[in-house]
Amino acid sequence: MIDKVLLVDDDAAVREALGQTLELADYAVQTAGSFVAAKDHITAGFRGVIVSDIRMPGRDGFHLLSFAQDVDPDLPVILLTGEGDIPMAVRAMGDGAFDFLEKPCAAADLLAVIARAMAARAQVLETRALKRQLDRGDPAARMLFGSSARAEALRERVRGVAPTGAEVLVTGPAGSGISKVAEVIHLMSPRAQGSFVKRAAAGLDVAELSRLCTETGQGSLFLDEVSALSQAAQYALVEEMEQPGGARLLAGSTADLAALVEKGSFSAELFYRLEGMQVRIPALAERPEDIPVIFRHYVMQAAEQAGIAPPAVSPDHLAALMAQDWPGNARSLMSAAMRFVLGMPEEVSEATELGLAEQMARVERTLLIAALGRHNGRAAEAAQALKLPRKTFYDKLARYGIKPEAYRR
Repeated sequence: MIDKVLLVDDDAAVREALGQTLELADYAVQTAGSFVAAKDHITAGFRGVIVSDIRMPGRDGFHLLSFAQDVDPDLPVILLTGEGDIPMAVRAMGDGAFDFLEKPCAAADLLAVIARAMAARAQVLETRALKRQLDRGDPAARMLFGSSARAEALRERVRGVAPTGAEVLVTGPAGSGISKVAEVIHLMSPRAQGSFVKRAAAGLDVAELSRLCTETGQGSLFLDEVSALSQAAQYALVEEMEQPGGARLLAGSTADLAALVEKGSFSAELFYRLEGMQVRIPALAERPEDIPVIFRHYVMQAAEQAGIAPPAVSPDHLAALMAQDWPGNARSLMSAAMRFVLGMPEEVSEATELGLAEQMARVERTLLIAALGRHNGRAAEAAQALKLPRKTFYDKLARYGIKPEAYRR
């Protein structure tokens, strides 16, 4: 959690007053009376910001700023002075201070600056974490983002099916990244050195399907929306799968294939070949806690493509994102991140027109649903995970019209 403030001032009365102001605002405060006392707390991984007086005996605030920038150039340092010295303020900003305030400063002004600094710090640390994730680990860790239990379960499922060599069915709601999950399965499989051929199933005839299987060779053939295959192509695909040494089939579907089998519009034989190794991608509505992580990743990606520095994402903006349902899932979130980076107007959604209470209610509702989903609809376990008394939990379910049995798998 990004909530620490290192407060440095040689005046004990000022330290105490400012410290109380920050603690009342729910910040974790570490105080120091000098640079020497403060320097050991300044680390590259410091999860917060520094507020320091400029004029102190011995090493002053400018020395502390320089030291902090050597340790971590992105660590926000807010400098304070009682001198009202404009040239000093200019020097502070020129030397890389996050902001400059004149003492005595109003509590509201100080807290506003600290809130901005905290948001910037959170952005920096999140970006670094994402880059570390991209630079190390297996393809599942590098390419499938999210910190929730459901996101980790998805990565573990991918790791489990990838080495088997069997056909895999990847399912999920529209826009959830089915083709990306299929690619990760290929990259983690023994066929990773072969081709990953991706095609939409709609419109493929038997001859084209046979050609694709031949071209793929010892690689993986991903057919998106496999339910769109014609009956003839479905039967031909089963025959291709029975040929030894052929391509590995990875199929994607947003449709309920079991229901289509019951209706007679999808091959039961093909379905039973696929369902043994199935990977389901959870919707964003089932894991709203992943939205900030995924959105920041897309912001970083969009900024890199645009050749600009990634803008800071405020907590209020993230809360508004979490309050939305995102029926378009990751694809819609990616579009929102691109608009955010380019400074384009947000598409007005119902959530953004709501007041704070309504937005918070939406966030609460999504968290309740996510907890039920993680615990297979078991309300008692979900209540315990959210640290809520059981009665309170059931009262909230009733308020939002949520039925636990709807989230049992």
